Amino acid sequence: MKQVVQNYKSGELALLDVPVPGCKPGGVLVRSAYSLISTGTELMKVSEAGMSMLGKARSRPDQVAKVVQSVATNGVGATYRKVMGKLDSYTPLGYSLCGVVERVGSGIDDVKVGDLVACAGNEHALHAELNWVPKNLYARVPDGLAPRHAAFGTVGSIAMQGVRRGEPQLGDVALVIGLGLIGQLVVQLLAASGVRVVGVDPDPVRCELAERLGAAACGDPASAAVENSVAELTGGHGVDQVYLAAGGGSNQPVELAARLCRDRGRVVDIGKCRLDLPWNAYYEKELDVRFSRSYGPGRYDPEYELEGRDYPIGYVRWTERRNLACFLDLLARGRVDVEPLVSRIADFDDAVETYQRLKDGDLKAVAVLFRYPDRPDRAAETEAPAVAMPAVTRAGGGVSAPARSAKVPVRLAFAGAGNYATSMLLPHLARRDGVELSTVVTTTALSAANAKRKFGFAEATTDLDAVLGDPSIDAVFVVTRHSSHAELTQRALLAGKAVFVEKPLALTEDELVCVLAAVEESGNDRLQVGFNRRFAPLLNEARKRFGARTGPGHVRYLVNAGRLDHGSWYLQQGTEGSRFAGEGGHFIDTASWLLEADPVSVYALTTPGNEDSGDIQVVLRYPGGSTATISYVTTGPAGFPKETLDLVADGRALRLDDFVRAAVYDGRKRWISSRLPKARDKGQHAELDAFIEAVRTGGPMPVPLESLVATTAATLAVQTGLAGGAPVTLARAR
Repeated sequence: MKQVVQNYKSGELALLDVPVPGCKPGGVLVRSAYSLISTGTELMKVSEAGMSMLGKARSRPDQVAKVVQSVATNGVGATYRKVMGKLDSYTPLGYSLCGVVERVGSGIDDVKVGDLVACAGNEHALHAELNWVPKNLYARVPDGLAPRHAAFGTVGSIAMQGVRRGEPQLGDVALVIGLGLIGQLVVQLLAASGVRVVGVDPDPVRCELAERLGAAACGDPASAAVENSVAELTGGHGVDQVYLAAGGGSNQPVELAARLCRDRGRVVDIGKCRLDLPWNAYYEKELDVRFSRSYGPGRYDPEYELEGRDYPIGYVRWTERRNLACFLDLLARGRVDVEPLVSRIADFDDAVETYQRLKDGDLKAVAVLFRYPDRPDRAAETEAPAVAMPAVTRAGGGVSAPARSAKVPVRLAFAGAGNYATSMLLPHLARRDGVELSTVVTTTALSAANAKRKFGFAEATTDLDAVLGDPSIDAVFVVTRHSSHAELTQRALLAGKAVFVEKPLALTEDELVCVLAAVEESGNDRLQVGFNRRFAPLLNEARKRFGARTGPGHVRYLVNAGRLDHGSWYLQQGTEGSRFAGEGGHFIDTASWLLEADPVSVYALTTPGNEDSGDIQVVLRYPGGSTATISYVTTGPAGFPKETLDLVADGRALRLDDFVRAAVYDGRKRWISSRLPKARDKGQHAELDAFIEAVRTGGPMPVPLESLVATTAATLAVQTGLAGGAPVTLARAR
């Protein structure tokens, strides 16, 4: 299928061939009929992409701050790869469309195949021929409403949420500053609510249009006509609400709002304009400044948007989805008219040219729609099935792993192509001799297309079954979200593939049991978990300098994990597990590797009442009296190193400072790493080399399965220990 994309680094716009998205549970697959270009938000994004790197940095100081923090935590090299990987990727455009339901995922019973729906979301209602849309981001289109009008649903919801934030009442007078697409819809919604509206825009054509659609008067912000109209309509008191629907860098809108708003009036920011509030003017009138966040309550809440958890109507009357349905109803009843806003309907094949004309100013428009071709004659048999288990031949007596000639490349498939895969794994594999990147599989079509373009995969798809059923693929990398690791690992093992799964291997004991059952059933134990720190060159050198240990050893490991950004999927503990469950295996594995044993018991504690903060103390006991203490904290200072580690045994001590410096001490001499590495090397490259070599030669996996299982069991025991308040004895130990 085709999708409109933009490269944020170069500014290039393209109509790209991408895989068809799969129809996941909890949503529907929608074939687009019309999608709407947001001439404000989208063109701002398109313009930013055309800026120089300095211009991009100036326009997004929030992202620059994140880069600086990443350098302090992860080093220059890793940060550079991550940033450039994001910049040099195709990003989607679009967030408002209407289309026909083509497939229905499990758990959906409010629409059926063939229904017309309006869809929302900058990850789900894209300018693409097909989109997967979760339940709370679509609404059924009322009978008789034209699809091209229903495509305004999302933008209409933005305008509606702004009006709701202003709390207008019958007989109020409102000022709308900015008469672009959002402003025109705000005018109509206010007029439909019994509010008299004055509009402000420097474009006389837009002013005339707003008056035709219900505004009492409109004019240029610099003219006296606007102030005269406000004075006449309000008896000189000023308007009850001001709606800021303008963009740009001028502070004129907020200054005009203060001048024309009545005492204790409300100012609602809907667009993205400069907000240097003149303190005296806003203080003297005690103005109430409010922000309107996108389509309504539920926006940016993954449990609402992705998991379909609605808010009770008694507590949240108007959500994203209810706003969308309400706006469609107003359109169907003729209370709002969007037809006069349509400046152009372009064929989807002309999308790139249309964007370019809008950007260059050749096309002056309030609203532009893309019209999609009719559904092709062929059925959707090429689309990815939802969750079907692949038909594979299960080996009863073990999966053979024959050695091969070094001239025959190891063929790899990737399930997932997120930040970690594209910044820490694929850059090493893409340039490695003896490796062929065969297929990349993702749930999002564009991420698969990006990985194929950047790293040279032969194929990109959303169909995992096809990969698992391909006998030419030797190994599968599972680098998806944590909640899917165990299931995908099982499926790949049963398909006879060698598996590299990023940590964690499992989030529950039941998941771990299922993985081991797959090993038992298939006889395939070709498994590696991404515990990379034991492969770090600096740590290996320090361990070699430390020498053999005769008595018990003691490890102290401080992990300054830091706080996560709001909205990070790592915070979705209900589905993705705790932070420690996802990351803690790294540190337990490193301690076990240094002590050359697996733990026999785990004791974990945290500050009472702060179980969700992530600050955890873990004490691991090993055979022979060895111990390890892991302090995993999220409340430490941002500038402090992320990982510091000490090993003490036999009168000697090993010290590792965040993988940039190491030292070994004894009573007579000491060793200190002679120079800083060019970048923090936490062992990913060496780990990948070891895994590929094991697949190529048929030799043992880099880490024994027993060790992987013991580390996973110990990680899971931390949560059990926190809940029970007592040490947890582990069944497996070597």
